[in-house]
Amino acid sequence: MSGGAAPPPAPGRELSNPPSDGISNIRFSNHSDHLLVSSWDKSVRLYDASANVLKGEFKHGGPVLDCCFHDDTSGFSACADHLVRRYVFSTGKEDVLGKHAAPVRCVEYSYATGQVITGSWDKTLKCWDPRGASGPDYTLVGAYPQPERVYSLSLVGHRLVVATAGRHVNVYDLRNMSQPEQRRESSLKYQTRCVRCYPNGTGFALSSVEGRVAMEFFDLSDAGQAKKYAFKCHRKSEAGRDIVYPVNTIAFHPIYGTFATGGCDGYVNVWDGSNKKRLYQYSKYPTSIAALSFSRDGGLLAVASSYTYEEGDISHEPDAIFVRKVNEMEVKPKPKAYPAPAR
Repeated sequence: MSGGAAPPPAPGRELSNPPSDGISNIRFSNHSDHLLVSSWDKSVRLYDASANVLKGEFKHGGPVLDCCFHDDTSGFSACADHLVRRYVFSTGKEDVLGKHAAPVRCVEYSYATGQVITGSWDKTLKCWDPRGASGPDYTLVGAYPQPERVYSLSLVGHRLVVATAGRHVNVYDLRNMSQPEQRRESSLKYQTRCVRCYPNGTGFALSSVEGRVAMEFFDLSDAGQAKKYAFKCHRKSEAGRDIVYPVNTIAFHPIYGTFATGGCDGYVNVWDGSNKKRLYQYSKYPTSIAALSFSRDGGLLAVASSYTYEEGDISHEPDAIFVRKVNEMEVKPKPKAYPAPAR
C-alpha cells in the first residue's frame, strides 16, 4: 500500500488515571463515549472518554487480558486467573460466569445471540448465557475444542472468527456451533496477533508479528478468493536493513469501513483496504500501540500506548491512553481518479 498525508503534531488528549501496567485492550461503548480498559495491573476500568473521567474500576485475581461491553455500564472480562467475569459499574456488582482450564485470552459479547464468547489458552472456545444463574459453569452453553491456543476473536452479525496459535483460523456461525463453517490457515507466514471482521460482514483482516496485514474474504468461490491480498506495514529501513515490527491491533471505522493498525513501532496508520492505500499516519506515540478503538460514530479514536515486551523487560515509557478527535480526511476513502474522456 502507498500514499498518505503528513502527520499532525498532537497525539490526542491523554486520559488521567491510566492503568499502572500493560494495557491489554480498550473498547468504546456502542451507546456512548464510555471506554472500557483491561490491563495487566489486574483491573478493568471504565472511563468517560469525552469528559476524561474515571467512572469505576474492578480488581481481578490476575492480569486481565481482554474486556468487552454488555451495555453502557456493564461488561465482561477475560482474566489470566482462568475466570470469566461480569461486572456492573453502576451498582459495583460483580459475579463469575465461569472458568477455563488456562488463562482466558479473549472475550466478545454477541448482540445477535445474547451470548458471551470466550477463547482461552486451554485450546477451547466457550459460549455463556449471562442471563443464567451465576457461578462457575452454570451459565455454560457450549465448549468447542480449537486446534491451538486462542489468540484473537472477532464477531460480525452471526459470524465468529477465531484465530489461534499455529496460524489456524476457524469461522463459525453462532446459530450452529457444532462445527466450524470454515477451517482456514492464515495467509501470513508468522504468528497471528489480531483478527477483526469487516463491518460489512464480507470478510476479516489478520495481522501478524512480522509487520503484515492480510485482507481475507468469507466467500470461498474463486472470484471471492481472488480478492484477498496481504501488505507490509509497520517497518522501516535502517542502514540498509529492514526492521519489522509486530502489528498488535486493528480497528475498523464504523462509518467508512477504512481501518487503523497499531504497531510496536509506536505508529498508528489508517488504511483504505478497498483502494489499497494508506490514508494517514499519526505522529509517533511514546511506545508500542497495544490496542485501538473507534467510538460508535467514528468521531474519536482511543489509542493505548503501552509497551508490549517485544524486547523483553527493558525500561520504557509509562502506559497511557490517548483519545483523539478524528478528522474526516484521515479516515474517508478518497474517490478514484479517472482520466477525463477524450473530446
